[in-house]
Amino acid sequence: MDKNQILIVEDEEKLSRVLELELTYEGYDVVTTANGKQALQFLKEKSWDLVLLDIMLPEISGLDVLREYRKVNQETPIILLTARDRVHDKVRGLDFGANDYVTKPFDIEELLARIRSQLRQNYKVREEDQQLLHVGLLQIDVKKREVTHNEEIIDLTRREFDLLTFLVRNKNMVLTRDQLMEHVWGFDYMGDTNVVDVYIRYLRQKIDKKFFVSYIQTIRGVGYMIEDIKP
Repeated sequence: MDKNQILIVEDEEKLSRVLELELTYEGYDVVTTANGKQALQFLKEKSWDLVLLDIMLPEISGLDVLREYRKVNQETPIILLTARDRVHDKVRGLDFGANDYVTKPFDIEELLARIRSQLRQNYKVREEDQQLLHVGLLQIDVKKREVTHNEEIIDLTRREFDLLTFLVRNKNMVLTRDQLMEHVWGFDYMGDTNVVDVYIRYLRQKIDKKFFVSYIQTIRGVGYMIEDIKP
């Protein structure tokens, strides 16, 4: 899957560069900005997995950025970067909706651990919010591992269920065979990658052909996609 997208909002050039290098090395996709006004623009233009936000910023303060962003987005984790003696700002930041803070100067390993913790927590929340998945008349109850189409139960094997669930979680996104292999069969699977095509055929037999629908789309030369069909 895609890398986690992290926005760094920090006006200290050297610190911003260090953070960018460290996070890129850790495998994150990083964008940096040095002022609050541009940060708000970036936050409006796309979704982010996490934001590192300095409080002392030019044009618009980090606290004002945080407050404005929380009016439209309550989910994205935000870690504040604060001066050691600005206790009041830390309290206000947490009150405004920050998830965590670190004080400068900080140990990069501690910050990385806090980032990983926030990403894990946010992923868990998103997963819990997606216990019931829908596409058209198809419903997946992730907790019960039950699939129905217009309330008719569809009998799937464990692997078929996992493949369908992954496709539906990422509906309207083209997924390559390698992505499907990695997330459904796992890194250590040593079999033929054609197994993806075989299981796609199984799902089409049990869902698309049976109910005269076309959920599973083949993207020639790339992979597959579940298309969101309105019921």
